[in-house]
Amino acid sequence: MKKHPGASVIAVKYGTEPAVLLPLRQSLRQDAAAVMAELSGLGYQLEILSGDREGAVRAVAEELELANWRAEVKPGEKIAHLETLKRQGRKVLMVGDGLNDAPALAGSHVSLSPVTAVHLSQAAADAVFLGDKLQPVANALQISRRARRAIEQNLWISALYNVVAVPIAVAGMVTPLMAAVAMSASSIAVTANALRLRWGDGGSARSEL
Repeated sequence: MKKHPGASVIAVKYGTEPAVLLPLRQSLRQDAAAVMAELSGLGYQLEILSGDREGAVRAVAEELELANWRAEVKPGEKIAHLETLKRQGRKVLMVGDGLNDAPALAGSHVSLSPVTAVHLSQAAADAVFLGDKLQPVANALQISRRARRAIEQNLWISALYNVVAVPIAVAGMVTPLMAAVAMSASSIAVTANALRLRWGDGGSARSEL
């Protein structure tokens, strides 16, 4: 029997004719290797949890140069692995499109599913991304990092305003008009800082979510 490394094989038989073996392979998305390299460079730990055969999963992992992978994983085992990661203090982003991915998508901290995924996976995911590429996954992570920085900066702006302005106001050193102007200026500063996510500070990276 001829072997087909990295492929699933089905046997097709018609009548009394000898069975014919048909190898089936899944192709990677166009930018899969580039996105994996980008995320790895940013410090994310990447893993493959797949219900597919070991040979097929190994072929994909080798093509992506990904050391952490598991094959023939059942839905319950995926959830158990995610729970283990959570107990280790990890924040898990799950990306999946298969029927057996749905429970893990629902059980992860954040989950994404492509628009081409089965409906159950799309329903279980927190967001669905469009197109045939994986770049929206990297974009979503970049946006979340910038959003977190903006939130922390806004908290510092608000704290600084209160530390400076409240004692002055309590001492009666400002008029109501001056207090209203100062409060408005603080709100404008916080809003402007948040708007940098869209119009500045690398805001050109957009996600098709």
